Amino acid sequence: MKDTTDPRLSKLAEALEMRSVRPNTRATYLRCAAKFLDAVGKPIKQVTRSDVEQFLLAQTRDGRAPRTRNIYLASIRWLLRASGRRDVTALLRQARVSKALGTVLTGSDVEKLLAAVTSLKYRAILMTAYGAGLRIGEVLALEVGDIDSKRMLIRVKDGKTGGRFSVMGGRLLALLREYWKQYRPPGPLLFPGRDGQSMLSRAAVCKVFKKVVAQVLPGQRVTPHTLRHAFATHLLDTGTDLRTVQVLLGHAHLETTTHYLQLSPRRLARVESPSELLGTARGRRLG
Repeated sequence: MKDTTDPRLSKLAEALEMRSVRPNTRATYLRCAAKFLDAVGKPIKQVTRSDVEQFLLAQTRDGRAPRTRNIYLASIRWLLRASGRRDVTALLRQARVSKALGTVLTGSDVEKLLAAVTSLKYRAILMTAYGAGLRIGEVLALEVGDIDSKRMLIRVKDGKTGGRFSVMGGRLLALLREYWKQYRPPGPLLFPGRDGQSMLSRAAVCKVFKKVVAQVLPGQRVTPHTLRHAFATHLLDTGTDLRTVQVLLGHAHLETTTHYLQLSPRRLARVESPSELLGTARGRRLG
């Protein structure tokens, strides 16, 4: 993380902390804000709308993805507001983000990926991501006490939209118990790092998963987060209603969850085209 003692960033760091912005997001905003200030080479009070536009244009020409450019814009807005500046970015619009469907993992794909993970610890981590639909950061933040074996639930204390519960099946519980008996984590964290106390890094999980994907699904663009997508898609495939999926994923808006309807080809395949009803008894309902 960029040194927050830098006077250019101290107010931003305080503002992000007061708003309880998640640590990873804070680190990203501070890093992006510092890069912006280094690029424009002037004090915050002298920053103009043109400075912001030229910086974002440079990011575009350097091949930065739309989502990345939007993060830069958000961090600049935070920086200006935290410094008491008038928001010169008010009329700037975010870059258009293509809502690509991405890779849709089948149940067989997930089973092969998990089976290929030789480490019991990492298999338990990835199975939790899929079996409960958790983000990797949420999995790594889990504590032993968050596993409610009586109600078969997993408690997520600090998700993006607050706390929530998600489901836990018998196979996942059995795997977590097997992992706990072998590793006996000494602290509250369920999946600690090597020292037994600090949180395991996302990079470590991604490294293991990338190796497994290369073995099992070579050439496919799959990340640990894809397991969360598979959780949502497979729930819809098996008839779970959209609102329930929204709650389990911890989405603030149902619109976000509806994206998974596009990822659920089996669900869409069950929909009958109205053209099939024309001229039939059931077709009378169409008027």
